[in-house]
Amino acid sequence: MIRFNILLLNILLSIISNATQNVEKSFLQNNPQLFYSQLSTQTNINISLPAPISFSDQLSDQQAYFLFRQIFSTYSTFEFYPERELALLPGEKNFIFKARWSFLNKKNSNQYVFRVFFYFINESSAQNSYKFKSSWKIAEIKAEKI
Repeated sequence: MIRFNILLLNILLSIISNATQNVEKSFLQNNPQLFYSQLSTQTNINISLPAPISFSDQLSDQQAYFLFRQIFSTYSTFEFYPERELALLPGEKNFIFKARWSFLNKKNSNQYVFRVFFYFINESSAQNSYKFKSSWKIAEIKAEKI
C-alpha cells in the first residue's frame, strides 16, 4: 500500500511539474498559445496585475489568451523562474505556483520585476478519471511588484 501511494504521488508531481514547466516556457518564449493551454476552461480566471500592466478582472480562458497576447507583444520576458518548490499534499485539489518574472517594455526599455502567483486547480473530467489522469489548470493569477 505504501509503494502504491508513493507511485501515485510521483505521478501526480510529474503532472504538476509539466504544468508549471509549460507556464515557465510560455513566459520565456512570450508564447500566449502555450499559456492558453494552461488556463481553466471550467471557471473564469481571476487576474490581478500591478502597474505598468495595471489590470484586474475575471476573464474567460479566451479573453485571458488575448490579454496575455497583448502583454507578450508589449513586454519581453528576460527572466522567469520558480521561487518556491511545490508542496502538494495527497488529496489536495489545488496548489499555488510562485515565480519571479522580469520583463522589459519594448517601447521605452523600462524594466520591471514581479512576483507572480498562479493558483492551479485540478480539472478532472469523467474521461480523465477513468484514465487516472489529472489536468492542472490556472484559475487565478496575482502579481506584486518587487
